[in-house]
Amino acid sequence: MPTVELTDRISRADERALAVSALACLDRCLPLLEYVDGVAVDADAALRPLWEAAEGGEEWLGRLRQAAALVVRAVTQAESAPVTHAESAPVEVLRRAAAVPRVYAADELRTWAGECSAAALAVHRHLDGDRDGGPLATGELRRQERLLDLLAGDGDGLRAAFVQSTEGKRVLRAAAARRARRG
Repeated sequence: MPTVELTDRISRADERALAVSALACLDRCLPLLEYVDGVAVDADAALRPLWEAAEGGEEWLGRLRQAAALVVRAVTQAESAPVTHAESAPVEVLRRAAAVPRVYAADELRTWAGECSAAALAVHRHLDGDRDGGPLATGELRRQERLLDLLAGDGDGLRAAFVQSTEGKRVLRAAAARRARRG
């Protein structure tokens, strides 16, 4: 679960920051499906256009729904594969996070951003061996807080948020690959 500080940042964020922070959480976590049961999700192809035009609004939300449909298909495919309960934990939280808001409104985006935040933290805890204070979960918590701070400031916070998220995705992929090699 998100901490009090992270929850507070989410509660104060505007629509654009909420949408981008949720997108960033999904973007970092989708590659994990590849290590759950070999389900490949080309998150870059699905989500990159949303990063490039994160202006928000109903048009952006429509494109997000299309990307989320790819996520839901991949998650459904992973759920139908024979996996252990421990392996299915990330799949379950990613399914909840892929439930895109019906409208581009602060209340719905805030709920979705909270779900995506919790899903990303759960995925990182899973790779930490379900330890709340593990290095991956702690790093993800700091990353989410930093992203919301970047998006709240003036200037080009979107570019900085994308760079931070890309680095987080690289770390998560490396951790998932190490875990897969260990069996």
